[in-house]
Amino acid sequence: MNKTKYFFFVAINALFLFLASCKGTTPEPTTEERMKKSWTVQSVTENGAAAYTNGAANNTRPGYSQFQLNLASPPSVTYRSVDGQTFTGTYSISGSTLTLTGLTPQPTGTNGTISFNISNLTDTGVTLTRTTADPKTGNSTNVYTLKTP
Repeated sequence: MNKTKYFFFVAINALFLFLASCKGTTPEPTTEERMKKSWTVQSVTENGAAAYTNGAANNTRPGYSQFQLNLASPPSVTYRSVDGQTFTGTYSISGSTLTLTGLTPQPTGTNGTISFNISNLTDTGVTLTRTTADPKTGNSTNVYTLKTP
């Protein structure tokens, strides 16, 4: 009888030790959670050609140093474009698409809406590809590699 109690005691302790050592897995942050930041430009290409790299002396479009995309207070967005003009509105994320809507003042040729495809998203960086040509950059299709400040 003592051996049975001893075995039961050891088995229960082993079970508790096993359960105590198990750690739950932390779920991956969602796209929305990762995007909920203020972003600045690391580099930009226009129609595949380098237009801006942060810190470079030979940027063809140095105005990108002013670029900012602030998504820190959902669903509000503040978007500062290549020419330094600031737009405010709301944003939404659906799958791998970021859509800025109700932008005021309305950016040229947009009806107040700009969309980007999201790729390479990490906690500190993201690549956004504009889904329509940007009239402010000569109707180029722009790819923005962004970072958190």
